[in-house]
Amino acid sequence: MTTMQMEYRLSQLDQLEAESIHIFREVAAEFEKPVLMCSGGKDSIVMLRLAEKAFYPAKLPFPILQVDTGFDFPEVLEARDRWVARLGARLVVASVDEAIRRGIVVDDGRTSRNRLQIGTLLNAIEENGFTAAFGGGRRDEEKARAKERIYSHRDEFGQWDPKNQRPELWNLYNGRIRPGEHMRIFPLSNWTELDVWHYIARERIDIPTIYYAHDRNVIARDGMLLSASHAVQPRDGEKIERRRVRFRTVGDMTLTGCVESDADNVEKIIEEISVARVTERGATRGDDRFSEAAMEDRKKEGYF
Repeated sequence: MTTMQMEYRLSQLDQLEAESIHIFREVAAEFEKPVLMCSGGKDSIVMLRLAEKAFYPAKLPFPILQVDTGFDFPEVLEARDRWVARLGARLVVASVDEAIRRGIVVDDGRTSRNRLQIGTLLNAIEENGFTAAFGGGRRDEEKARAKERIYSHRDEFGQWDPKNQRPELWNLYNGRIRPGEHMRIFPLSNWTELDVWHYIARERIDIPTIYYAHDRNVIARDGMLLSASHAVQPRDGEKIERRRVRFRTVGDMTLTGCVESDADNVEKIIEEISVARVTERGATRGDDRFSEAAMEDRKKEGYF
């Protein structure tokens, strides 16, 4: 009599999902007051879906925090609001405009709203007493994020020291913090852009429509296509053109470019990304082009 032995293996996507859900549950159990940072982009929304699975059928045991630059894409804010309503979660909005009015950050006319998010975010974390903040950063996005741990310690000034990070052997995380300090938590650290899109396809996740190909008025500037809007107007020698584009990443509309594309559904986007050789941030984020260490410099100051 032969005995059949069935081999049980998780797919790569299932393994990534299980790891992320484990991280969400660990943080909820370990930290007094966590919060999930949500920009309304695809990575943030995938985090919302993972958090939903981690605690279902209960509601999320933490609020959602968004830093509003004042230059966010309307489609992104609409998607954020749909998810907040779906989850029945509490939304905390930290406004850059409000931070400027209160003197928390200073708008000198030269500093981008993206950079002004740093002081706005740190103030929101301090005022609300958050001890851990989930972020959607992935290691494949950018060099500074590639060397950051899943549990990323921030000192009492909200700053990150890349030379003083804690080991994470065997998926054991050290969440010990002193008063005034907090942790940034990155459940998607080991995911790639392609993994995210495969998960969006599998879970049929609702994301902002600007990730799909559409016709838009754009301005070619500094090797990028910026969306023409009240915040982005043609300079001398520039003109507004109508092109078929989509966004690979979303952020401050004055610094976030789109790419020409006919990928108007998830399957076409997956096919497009499969042959891409530049990450979404490297291709379309002007704030990462100021210097080779632009992202790391911002992260040291307290950026996402």
